[in-house]
Amino acid sequence: MADDYYQILEVPRTASAEDIKKAFRKLARKHHPDVNPGNKAAEEKFKQVNTAFEVLSDPTKRKLYDEFGEDAAKMGYDEKKAEAFRAYRSARASGGGVGGGIPFSGSGADFDLGDIFGDIFGRAGPGGGPGFDINEILGRQRGASRGPGRGEDLTAQVTLSLGEAITGTERALSVRRPGRCQRCSGRGESGASGPCPTCKGTGRTRRSAGASFAGACPTCNGTGRAAEDCPQCEGTGVVEEATRLTVKIPPGVQTGSKVRLAGQGAAGTHGGPPGDLYIETEVADHPLVRREGDDLYMDLPVTIPEALLGAEVKVPTFQGEVTVKVPAGSQSGRKMRLKGRGAPSLKGGSAGDMYLVIQIRVPEGAGPEAKAAAEALARAYPGDVRRELKL
Repeated sequence: MADDYYQILEVPRTASAEDIKKAFRKLARKHHPDVNPGNKAAEEKFKQVNTAFEVLSDPTKRKLYDEFGEDAAKMGYDEKKAEAFRAYRSARASGGGVGGGIPFSGSGADFDLGDIFGDIFGRAGPGGGPGFDINEILGRQRGASRGPGRGEDLTAQVTLSLGEAITGTERALSVRRPGRCQRCSGRGESGASGPCPTCKGTGRTRRSAGASFAGACPTCNGTGRAAEDCPQCEGTGVVEEATRLTVKIPPGVQTGSKVRLAGQGAAGTHGGPPGDLYIETEVADHPLVRREGDDLYMDLPVTIPEALLGAEVKVPTFQGEVTVKVPAGSQSGRKMRLKGRGAPSLKGGSAGDMYLVIQIRVPEGAGPEAKAAAEALARAYPGDVRRELKL
């Protein structure tokens, strides 16, 4: 296998879904283009990681990948095609003589082995673009019916800092996707009339619905003549294109949130409407702040005098700096609530809160005066502070 997805994510084939997700997050942060500007090797690794995660994070795709390896992608991770291919392999093993490009209907399925094993090429677009396979999508669209068809929905991933996720941001993406053919305006036809490409001019096609039977060709309605395919798009009305999009990420997203860009997915076949593009967000861990739902938690270091006597201290939040009052006699672990300073709610409710967790810090490298003060402070304790510490 050219690129084993488990090796790319550095996990065993028995890895759990959570292990795969953790591995993806770690490698995506390590090789992200924003972290490695101009590093082509890191960019390529980032694409491979995205592609591997797209497959192994989907239970259906992972199951087919484990069974068929690279050939699963050539089937479009389609369970019906997989079932038909299993039947094909069984027929071949028992002496059946089914050849590529010949419809096989021994199990009631109707598929073309030439379509299953069509060439599949690279995945993610430049600049950390979406982890979908353009050629796989185009291949499926070329095998679609001749009538107008809606384009496929696509998914791209964007990695954000926690601050960007809380306050919202904009991102410019480079996206490779199936776009509308300009030569034929998406119709898929050159305008010239010739033998129907589906029935080869016979006006009849053979189909399968449990048993093979012949009927009028649906492309030319039995006439045997049809407009010739556009040479640019091979009759689909769709060609690969590269474009740049600016995506507005709303405040409050978290890992797994999806932003829908209507009409920005793959172009429809033969003049059909385009699909949508979904931007899935991955939020990186923050070194100081952790998120639980819409609430945020941050440790607040205070000195012994501030904890003992009380104080007003300045604290940064994602919405700006605030001044908070530390109550006199505060102990480590005490939580102070800043209402509405958490993450905005994506469902339209009130924003979460930010909790400051007091952590008392002792001075480092204390001199004689500090030690004398500590000895005086020790006499203020009424007894053993660990007297209730029993197991």
